[in-house]
Amino acid sequence: MIPSTLANIHIANAPCSWGVLEFDLPGKALGYAQVLDEIRDTGYVGTELGDWGFMPTDPPQLRSTLDARGLAMVGAFVPVAFADGSAHAAGEALAVKTARLLAAVEGHTPFIVLADDNGKDPSRTRKAGRITNADGLSETQWTAFAHGVQRVAQAVRDQTGLRCVFHHHCAGFIETPDEIALLLQLTDPTLLGLCFDTGHYRFGGGDPLEGLKRHRDRIWHMHFKDCSPSVKDQSKSNDWDYFESLRHGVFCELGKGDVNFAAVTSELQRTGYSGWIVVEQDVLPGMGAPKEFARRNREFLKTCGL
Repeated sequence: MIPSTLANIHIANAPCSWGVLEFDLPGKALGYAQVLDEIRDTGYVGTELGDWGFMPTDPPQLRSTLDARGLAMVGAFVPVAFADGSAHAAGEALAVKTARLLAAVEGHTPFIVLADDNGKDPSRTRKAGRITNADGLSETQWTAFAHGVQRVAQAVRDQTGLRCVFHHHCAGFIETPDEIALLLQLTDPTLLGLCFDTGHYRFGGGDPLEGLKRHRDRIWHMHFKDCSPSVKDQSKSNDWDYFESLRHGVFCELGKGDVNFAAVTSELQRTGYSGWIVVEQDVLPGMGAPKEFARRNREFLKTCGL
């Protein structure tokens, strides 16, 4: 029998596992219909939205598209250059627009997954996975960053009823364990949760199980991603940037890296986590065999009781 706490956890996948990334990259990603078909066919029951415009943005059409495949809409990734105060208004408008779509389609259960505008700062992109304190934000930038996150999360909640979580992410300004902790310290725990990504936490220099325990009271949404220790080491040795690390498969299939998913799952069960786990295996457009990756990842999670 599946423990009741694990029975309350549902497993989704996301378009980024099919190369639908928020970056302006060469190569052609698959269309949304094929991606959603393959998410369903490989055993998942939910999806995130992907980039705005990847899936239909008309609520009835999107709801029909999901219903035809038995999928729930669990969240949407919204990147904003929060360290730049001039970007906050546009970021708020995009987040609220996205939240209105999700609320019309799925009610108040999905999350707006806020993040830095990752991959845009040349230094942070080049040094992803090996960030030091010297690479961090200035005090002025931290103030702007936290203010912007709070502003957007407040607007989303006030105007749509949806909640926001922040996704720490390599190649952005919130990557390392210390940066994650500081952002949480600077933001309202009743307004902003954490989308905890095991693979980004590991590539960013942390132990995912320790991070989960440290921030469990702020974790409202989970991303399961693995991290290859050999590719991580090669990235450091060869001075690869974030995209070169992706190209070499730093985010490998679940169970083939060094994230202890059995221990992470056990901790989620112990602490009564109830919600979504979104499997993500970020690949570049046209890279690898996403459907087979997704199938094997789902089978792996069954060995963890999920």
